[in-house]
Amino acid sequence: MRNKISVIGAGNVGATTAHLIFQKGYADVVLLDIAEGIAKGKALDILESGPVQGSDAHIKGTADYRDTQGSSIVVITAGIPRKPGMSRDDLLITNMKIVGEVTAQVVKHSPEATLIVVSNPLDAMVHKAYEISGFSKNRVVGMAGILDTSRFKTFLATECNVSIDAISAYVLGGHGDAMIPVVGKTTIGGIPISKYITKKRIDEIVDRTRHGGAEIVGLLKTGSAYYAPSAAITQMVESILMDQKQ
Repeated sequence: MRNKISVIGAGNVGATTAHLIFQKGYADVVLLDIAEGIAKGKALDILESGPVQGSDAHIKGTADYRDTQGSSIVVITAGIPRKPGMSRDDLLITNMKIVGEVTAQVVKHSPEATLIVVSNPLDAMVHKAYEISGFSKNRVVGMAGILDTSRFKTFLATECNVSIDAISAYVLGGHGDAMIPVVGKTTIGGIPISKYITKKRIDEIVDRTRHGGAEIVGLLKTGSAYYAPSAAITQMVESILMDQKQ
């Protein structure tokens, strides 16, 4: 029997995440949104891609939390996205209420689940989910470090014209201006990046990483990033589900 992964919120991040997990084929997916038709429509569309992608997994769209019953992992993407000129913190009050309500429902139906919180401002939303759920701290995690690290690696690979596989890097800390790309431990082929790039250019790449989300919001105008966040969420889901110890 496959594990069940529930994704709360059928917007761009939620739907793309559901699709990526469905593609893997190792878990059934529930895509939940208060706009039931959107969740059902996107889930059906994803399901019909199964024969092309070779996935026998099942995906269901719903507005009923009872369908999430017994989920191994619940991904919370619900909330309003950023618009140009907004910081992640501008979303605080609205998304705090949404994440609190979602978490209460999730805990009711999947008391053994691990929660992956994606809604912004991330650090505050993770704490809210932790507070409401009553779960142990290792069962309430935020999706940020993987995404911010991926952005950092992308910019470095582009700058140095090397494969992303050659880069070893981590971004720690909060999801915002307080994030910390660990420059001193960042290497390309085992060689410190300071041997490839000037300090001034490294500082510029670090700054771009810290504002990577805002850069995309500014370009999209009416939404925020979702392809890279969804890929990061999927990596986290797989790591937890397969006990990969990453």
